[in-house]
Amino acid sequence: MGEAETKKRLAALALGAIGVVYGDIGTSPLYTLQSTLSLDGLKPTQESIFGVLSLIFWAQIIVVSLKYVTFIMRADNKGEGGIMALMALALRSARDQPKLRWVLAILGIFGASLFYGDGVITPAISVLGAVEGVKVAAPGLGHWVVPLTVAVLLVLFWLQRRGTGHVGRLFGPVMVVWFVVIALLGINMIVRNPHILWALNPMYGVHFFFVHGFKAFVSLGGVVLALTGAEALYADMGHFGKRPIRLAWFSFVLPALILNYFGQGALLLDHPEAIDSPFFKTVPSVVLYPMIGLATVAAVIASQAVISGAFSMTREAMSLGYSMRMPVVHTSREMSGQIFVPWVNAFLLVMVLVAVLGFRSSDSLSAAYGIAVTGTMTITTLLALIVANRQWNWRLPIVIVVGLVLLTIDLSFLGANLLKVEYGGWFPLVLGLGVFIIMTTWRRGRELVVREIKQGGLALEPFIENITEHPPLRVPGTAVFLTANQHSVPHALLHNLKHNKVLHERNVMLTVEILEAPVADAEERIHLIPLAGDFYGLELRFGFAEDPNIPVALTRCAKSGLPFDLMDTTFFLSRENVVADKRRPGMALWRDRLFAFMSRNALPATAFFQIPGNRLIELGTQVEI
Repeated sequence: MGEAETKKRLAALALGAIGVVYGDIGTSPLYTLQSTLSLDGLKPTQESIFGVLSLIFWAQIIVVSLKYVTFIMRADNKGEGGIMALMALALRSARDQPKLRWVLAILGIFGASLFYGDGVITPAISVLGAVEGVKVAAPGLGHWVVPLTVAVLLVLFWLQRRGTGHVGRLFGPVMVVWFVVIALLGINMIVRNPHILWALNPMYGVHFFFVHGFKAFVSLGGVVLALTGAEALYADMGHFGKRPIRLAWFSFVLPALILNYFGQGALLLDHPEAIDSPFFKTVPSVVLYPMIGLATVAAVIASQAVISGAFSMTREAMSLGYSMRMPVVHTSREMSGQIFVPWVNAFLLVMVLVAVLGFRSSDSLSAAYGIAVTGTMTITTLLALIVANRQWNWRLPIVIVVGLVLLTIDLSFLGANLLKVEYGGWFPLVLGLGVFIIMTTWRRGRELVVREIKQGGLALEPFIENITEHPPLRVPGTAVFLTANQHSVPHALLHNLKHNKVLHERNVMLTVEILEAPVADAEERIHLIPLAGDFYGLELRFGFAEDPNIPVALTRCAKSGLPFDLMDTTFFLSRENVVADKRRPGMALWRDRLFAFMSRNALPATAFFQIPGNRLIELGTQVEI
């Protein structure tokens, strides 16, 4: 690809990133300053305005620019981002330490669960905050805010099936207009009160804490609203790549945000009564209605970052064994990371509508916002520090210093938001806890099923010896038996031999392994073990960001000495019927039943591995856990 073509592609990806990745953080000016300076005990005085603006500016620099865009995005797992990819990266650095692996897995799963809570609150508060501009323009229309919000959200989630790439191309130009407009609005106000720029000095933030003490700490629960798209930024890295995301942030998004926040502050210096809606009151009245429309569209786009991030994380969780298998639709021929997960889309839509109809205003939702985000941010920092120490070989003193700085900030934001639990913060926590229970139940349930299958299986080598000494009727063709244990006889093989009294000429025991890397290297994809009597052990390995296509992988086995004619190959699979039994050790009975329900409704392994139905024979087996 030539230099001109490379620049053109980089610009296109940066434009898409502006539309998809930065929608969330880009619409935070709609509600951040209003929510922060409206807290009990705070008033929009010059001292508090300067203090809050200083905190917002330095939070953008330290948390988003330095921590996420510079530090965390280095922790890409072969191009993939997000907390599940980061967890897999950390797990690879602790392969020989099972206790540490368990702790890292729990942290990663809980962080991912909280991200789904963020995925629910973000669309709700962003769209509500934009549509509430109607009350500024026409107070009598305030009762239409919730119905209009519901209508906008229905359109947003309907658009998801079009794919991230199409949505990015549609939303990118709109968000460019949005950032240009909010920057101009900010400049217009700053020109009137240019001394507002003194708030860039971090000492104003320090002074704010000295003056207000605990109230200043509580205000961090509002300041964090300016950072709410940072985790989605990292989760969406696999969609666009780190270079376009960094280019868009430093050259375009960050300057526009800072200008608008400071413009709102400049307005409040002269008109503190505008605190009820400082964003819309920076807008000239002649363009107020068009601005409400643009803000609503931008808020719709804001939701795209966490929604597409949730899709990516779900696919990673499925591959790593932390989520039940679901249908995944690829929406781009060029970018494998651009996907649509219908079940997740439906779940998010239902929960977002519950949030809107339950809280009914962005002020009420702001109390619920932040806990999920700051919890995930803290866990991301911990996992990244493990990676920095164990894989990047950072010296321990450097890791400790970086960790103290980042964790002090993260835990301060988290602590401030925990104070809001009784006022609505319980909602994302309950959501996150529910997802955490589902993910851990699925993981533990699969471990119990595999254990039961291994305990009940016959040893493979004596079985092959017995078959060689007492051969049954052999029929032409190749039989592939999917198994989780290469050392025991697959149940499907035993059932086939028992009922049909025949064996195929070639019998392949196939195991599929998902690696803790997004893409498997060529040399580790296939591992073939020839056995006696035309039996073979075959291991196929895929990365967690890949689609495990078994038929395609088998066509590549010829180089390893085992050619396949797929028209002469039959796949045998045991489908487990999981039964919860309270007499069995393992999980609590209610979790056993939950796992059995999920197992019955999960996408079949044959569909997940893309095995053609006309070459498949499934044999049922009952497994008690």
